[in-house]
Order: sequence, then C-alpha cells, then structure tokens
Amino acid sequence: MLSPIPVLEAYGLSATHGFLPETLPLTRLPDPYYHKWEAVAANLQAQVLSGRLRGVVDRLPVLSTVGLEHDAEWRRAYSLLCFIAHAYIWGGDSPADRLPPPISVPLLEIAARLEVPPVATYAAVCLWNFKPLFFDEDVDNLENLATLNTFTGSIDESWFYLISVALEARGAPILALMLTAMGAARQDDADTVTRCLRAFAERLTDLTLILQRMHESCDPVIFYHRIRPFLAGSKDMAEAGLPDGVIYEDGSGTETHRQYSGGSNAQSSLIQFFDLALGIRHRPTGETRDAAAEQEREGRAQKRNNFIREMREYMPGPHARFLDDVARVANVREYVEAHQADRDLCLAYDACLAMLSAFRDKHIAIVTRYIINPSREARARSRSRSREPTARKRVNLATASKKAQDRGQKGTGGTALIPFLKQARDETGEPAVEEWTRRFMKRKMGGDHRADLLFGKPEQAAVVEKENVDVKGLAGSWTMDDDVGGICLV
Repeated sequence: MLSPIPVLEAYGLSATHGFLPETLPLTRLPDPYYHKWEAVAANLQAQVLSGRLRGVVDRLPVLSTVGLEHDAEWRRAYSLLCFIAHAYIWGGDSPADRLPPPISVPLLEIAARLEVPPVATYAAVCLWNFKPLFFDEDVDNLENLATLNTFTGSIDESWFYLISVALEARGAPILALMLTAMGAARQDDADTVTRCLRAFAERLTDLTLILQRMHESCDPVIFYHRIRPFLAGSKDMAEAGLPDGVIYEDGSGTETHRQYSGGSNAQSSLIQFFDLALGIRHRPTGETRDAAAEQEREGRAQKRNNFIREMREYMPGPHARFLDDVARVANVREYVEAHQADRDLCLAYDACLAMLSAFRDKHIAIVTRYIINPSREARARSRSRSREPTARKRVNLATASKKAQDRGQKGTGGTALIPFLKQARDETGEPAVEEWTRRFMKRKMGGDHRADLLFGKPEQAAVVEKENVDVKGLAGSWTMDDDVGGICLV
C-alpha cells in the first residue's frame, strides 16, 4: 500500500510561505519579562566592541520559559538566545568554551521545544529572523526585507541572511507543485506532471537570479573576516580555539562538552526537497557513478550521504519529518523514465535538471568569491607579515583558517572543496532523459566553472585549484571525508 502524499499543513508548512513561518516572525517578545534578552540582542555589536558582552550576560538572571506562549514567541526567543550565545562564544579575543546559565538553561529548553539544536541554525538566523518593510508587499522581494538581529549591525550581514529568505519565499510554491506532480504521476496524468515541472523550472530560474545578487550588498572580505566567525559552531573547531566544544552550564555540575555544527545554508530544507522531488541521487565525494553501481552489484554499498542526514538534524523537527516523508513517495523521476516517448514530459524534466545545475554553478562561484579567495588572500598577507612584531590577535574561524593552511594539518582545502561542489552539480544532470540534454550538460560541465564572470576572474580561481585552503564552509564546517554525501547546498 502506497504512503499518502504529504500535506503541507500537517508539518506547519504552506503553499505560499514554504518553510518560512506562516505567521511572520515577531520583532519583539511581548512580555516585558523578556526585555533583558531583547536589550542584549539589540546591542550585540556595541557590547562586543567594548568587551562588555560577557560580563553583561554573566549578570543576567536565569529567566523561565513559562511566559512563552505561541510558536512565534518560542521562535523569537530561540533566535535571540542563539545570537547572544554565539556573540558570547566568539565575541572576545579568544572563544569562550562555556555558556553561562542565563543563556544555556533557557536555550536548552527552547531548543527542545522547537526540535532544533541549541545553536545558531539556519532557522535562527534566516527563517525566523526577518520582517517585511511593507506588509502589503511580498517577502520574496529583497527590497522589501529587513533582518531583526545581526552580530555586526552591517548591511553585509543582513543581505547575506536576506538572500536566503528571498530564496525560501520565492521557492515556496515549488513544494505544492511537486507534491501535485507526485500525485498526478500516481494517476498517470502526464499533462499535470509536465505542467508542474515547467513551473518548477521557471521558479528555479528566478532563484538563480536572486542568488547571484549576493555580491550587490555583501562584501567578501567583510563576510569572511567579520561575519562568518560568529556563525561558527563548536564542532571541529580545535584550530579556532575550541578543541572540545562548549559546555552548556545548567547547574547540574555534570555537564559535558557539546559539539554542534554552526549555522549554514546547507540546513535549508528547500534545496533538499528539490533533490528529492527530482530523484537526484548523490554519492560520496570522489566516487564515480560506475564505482557506485559496481558496489551495489557486489552488495558492498555502504551507508551514504551522511552529510545530508546530519544537516536534517539541524532543521526544525517538522521540516525534517516532511523531507523524510517526501523521500518515501517521490516518484517523478521513475515516472518520466517510464514515459520517455512523451517528449514534452521529458523536456520539462530535463529543464528542471538544467536549471538546478545552473543554480549550483552560481553557488560554486559564490563559495569561490566569499571563502576560497579571501582565505588565500589572508594566507598571503599572513606570510608577508610573519617577520613583523607579534601583536595581539583574535582567535576565531578566520584566523584558524590561516594557521591550518600554514601547517597543512587539515586534509580539506581548495583542491577538495571545489570538486565536492562540482560533483553535486554534475550529479544533478545525471537523470536527464534526452540524449541531447545529457550531451549538452556534459559539455557545459566540461567548461571552465572555476569562477563566474560576475563573481571572480578565471585566473583567480585557477590559483584556488593549487592552494591548500582550509575551508569551513559559508558558515560552519565542510566535511570532505569520503563517506560524506556529495551534496551541494546553497
């Protein structure tokens, strides 16, 4: 018996807002009892710059969560405490390996209630951290969006978050479209499946246009050195000064170190939905299609795509459950493969693959411009200043990258990250039905994708291929082990 097609409302989702909350995020908690949290979060930049944040947080009372009522209030409290927690950890000359009870106690309770980790996830900094400037205008319009909280108070940081918000809003109708397509495939309604796929491809084009606007108001140097360090988690952060992770003090006296990945767009449920809906399968990085097939024939196939599964643990619980349920009913790829004589259907499906591949091309360009190139430039400056007198330096994700590069202790670098992303992009085109589509996409992928003309010069990217750059991802940790799925997420 077939599993039922998921209903968006059962997971707190909607056809108009997708994974964004149906009720707009609160700009402030209504109960005055929580105004101390609001005051600290509203002045993070000033407190970090003055060195007063940790003292202020240490003196806060441990507030109860009993006054939080509606889901919007719980989400607002979670976002506030995550911003305060990461500013506390990364806002000094060296990171703090303990979170005091005024933050850790309520954060642990709130995170458990919302089914998210007690760390600044994608939901905390993007999904639940925006407001429209005008309520009668759409939230997929970047010019109508503003952030509620930031670490730095910079336009660059707000723009980085808001690009994701606009992507989520613009891509929201795709959820209902592809669920409709799955239902239509069960009924052998090829016309409806084709119509849904065409609309999906058009939306993907819009998403690519939004993504490539990143450069308009987010400077790579500011992002790499000022913003990205605050988004780091506590996992694999030994070089950044947290070898064991962070202790969340709860007064029990038995606390142990916790390690969490930092906030990352890899935690967007929307992109994983695209792959599930189109039947795109990702292999461990570096593994070829033929090798994977051979392992399956010999019964040696291992558990794969751990990275995908791990990132679902950082999504709100209902969102992760929705993806799990979609995976059980996704049938569009199989339907198209069984109806290859239907040219309109096959062309519509191949168009979706081509548009998603182009979207991932833009992501490769952004990673090159915002992480690879600044990391390489920071390393060059570090070498040129190695003979100068040593001054007090901060220890964080940005400085850790330079140290790790110089010692070469990390196995991940520019020569691993770009192939990792390219493989996911290439895997996106593998299900193409039409032979000419496969030839076209293979030819396109064989070209020079080391950089996009908009995001960086080809000669700059060529250097990237030769550099041993320690890359922690847009905001968090990229894992390049062979047993990690080769998924390219925005």
